[in-house]
Parts: sequence; structure tokens; C-alpha cells
Amino acid sequence: MDLYQQSVFLVSMAPVAKFLLMLAMFVAVLASLSFAELATLFIRSGGEVVFGYVAFGKRGALFAAWTLMGGYLSALGFYVTASSLLIAQLFPAIATGPSYQFAGVQVYYLELGLGILITLIIFTITYLGAKLTGQIQTIMMVGLVILGVTLMVVGFSRGSAHNFWPAFSSKQQPLPAIIRFVLPAMTFLTGWESVATMAEEAKMPAKKIGIIVIASIVVAATYYIGVLLSSAWVYPWQKTANLNMGTIDAFKAAGFPILGTVAFTIAVLGLLTSFLNLFSASSRLIFSLARGHMLPKPLAKLHPKYGTPTNALWLVLVLALGIGWLGKGALVYFLDMGGFLIALAWAFSAWCLIRVRRNYPTMIGGFRNRRLIWPTIGGLAALAIAAITVIPGTQYP
Repeated sequence: MDLYQQSVFLVSMAPVAKFLLMLAMFVAVLASLSFAELATLFIRSGGEVVFGYVAFGKRGALFAAWTLMGGYLSALGFYVTASSLLIAQLFPAIATGPSYQFAGVQVYYLELGLGILITLIIFTITYLGAKLTGQIQTIMMVGLVILGVTLMVVGFSRGSAHNFWPAFSSKQQPLPAIIRFVLPAMTFLTGWESVATMAEEAKMPAKKIGIIVIASIVVAATYYIGVLLSSAWVYPWQKTANLNMGTIDAFKAAGFPILGTVAFTIAVLGLLTSFLNLFSASSRLIFSLARGHMLPKPLAKLHPKYGTPTNALWLVLVLALGIGWLGKGALVYFLDMGGFLIALAWAFSAWCLIRVRRNYPTMIGGFRNRRLIWPTIGGLAALAIAAITVIPGTQYP
């Protein structure tokens, strides 16, 4: 199974995806408890960069920045390719013509060009300010909710639990399968850290930051679990795993072609919302490092009208396109590397909270963990998952 086929396999295995998303959500919620408290103590652009600096100085800030930045860029590289890949499913002619190979998979110039065009649109939106980005995000989120609820109502009312069970194939060991796939799931769930990263620019009240961070994870994970589970309910998942577009084709195969289009629209809107979110967050991380004199000063430049870090945005654009040319053959690489680095960032945030509590015991923000045991467990769990997945033998099937 080549890397492109593996990526299709990943998104099509609804039952396994349900369990791995639940585990990833549990780890993310515990890890987010650190972010939630620290973000209400230090409402500054940069999020974990600021936390790392306060707790461990410049070295801590750099470690936090490059783990999150590496995770974000891996996800952005994935979105550059995945955005055009989705559209190519509607217009197969896009994936034809002149091409080159990476990891044994053809990368078509027309398909790549479409991904670049979508990336430029995302760049333009984020360049024009947080207000416009937020408005577009709100519109897309409303669309996601309406379409997702429609999909789940029909899937669960017209489907059957017999299509879901057994949740694992006879060749799969449940626990290793869940652990192995939870790493890319963590990449899919990332983005909630941007609440802290962009808190200063968005002028969010301190009391709301912690609640927003945790709620965003629970809502996002519950939503996607529901959508995936509904597809496994309406059509046997063993057959879905062999379909080209997994959940999207499952509804069509079950006799609901319109819902197949709905599932496709959800995939597009979900990708675009994440694309916008991570593009904005990445530029704010770079801006934060430049403002802290850890990157060249010009990267801290703000647009006089829009208030966005213009030079940092240009740098993110160059970096995203610089790895986006790798194409479909790199999708699994992007997900794995992104998940690994994000897990390190989540673990580091727990360490930062422990250090800040010890050094500044009288500081109290808008959100405070009564006991440090839970964010500590979240950090250790994230670190353990990342460590397990680099052990030989934990590769994809």
C-alpha cells in the first residue's frame, strides 16, 4: 500500500476513526487545561511561545515555537495538497497531463497549481485581518453545523448498527490500531492552540479564553465522530474502506447521492476552516518570536490598516508552498510529523504550567485548574503517544 492509498485508508475507516478521535479528544482536552490557564495569565500574541519564555526563558520559547510551528506547517502542507485533491474528485481532468513523482505517486502540475491558488486565497483572507477571517469562519461553521446535523439524522435513522460491528477487522489488533492512528488524528484536531496564540489580537476577555479552548476541542471532535459514525451506520465500513473517498462515497453507495454531496461539502468546509485557522496561527507564532528578538525584527511588522503581521504571513506562505509541492505522496508524512510535533508542544505546555505555578504562586488568571494532576496527565499522555509511534513495527498496515 503506497502512501497515497494509506491516506485514503486513514480517512475511510470510520469505526477506527471514531475510537481514535475519542482518544485524541480525551488527550487534547487534558492537554488544553494547561493552555486554558496559561492563556488567561498571559494574553499575548504567540500563545505557547509566551508561556515557554516565562517558564524557561528564550530556550523554552524557541522549543515551544518550533514544535507548534512544525506541526502547523505539516498541516498546512497537507491542506495545500488535500484542497486540490478534493476538487479533483469532482473534476478528474485536473489530475491529468504533465506531472512528476514523489514517493511513487504522480503529482500533476494542474492539480498542484489549483492547490497553490487555494493557498493564495487563504493567504489573502488572513492578510486582510482577523475580523474578516472571523466572519468567514463563522459563515463556514454555520454551514458545517447544518450539513453535519443533516448527515447524522439521515445516517442514524436510515442506517443500522449491523453495518458498524465488528468495529475492527480480523487482521487488526484494536489497541495498536487506535494508538497508531491517534497521531494523525491529533493533527486533525489541532488548531485550538490558536485561541491562545491570537487572544491579544482578538481582544478576548480572560474569563472566556479557557472555556473557549476546551469547548472548541469537545465540539469539533464530537462533530466529526458523529459524521464518521453516521457513515458507518448507513453503509458497511468494511466496504467503505475500499471506496475512493470513504465517507463521501459511503452515502452515495447507500442510495443517498445528495448526502454524498453534503459529505463532500463538509470535507471542503472543514478543510478551509482549518486552513484559515492554522495559517493565521502560524504567522502569529513567527510574529511573537520576532517581537521577542528571537527572529529578525522585520517579521514583527504589523500592517498599518489591518493590524496583521504582514511579513510573517508572507513567510508562512513561502514555507507552506515550499513543502506543498511534495503532493499526494507526502500526505501521511505531513500527518505523522505534524502529530508528533504537536504532541511535544502539548506535553511542553503542561511542563510550563507546573513551572509557572512554582515560580509565580500568587498569579491567578481567568481560568485556574484546581489540581495540576489532570493537565499533567494530558501532557504525559501526548508524549507517550508520540513516543510509541516511533517504535519500529507501529507503521500503517
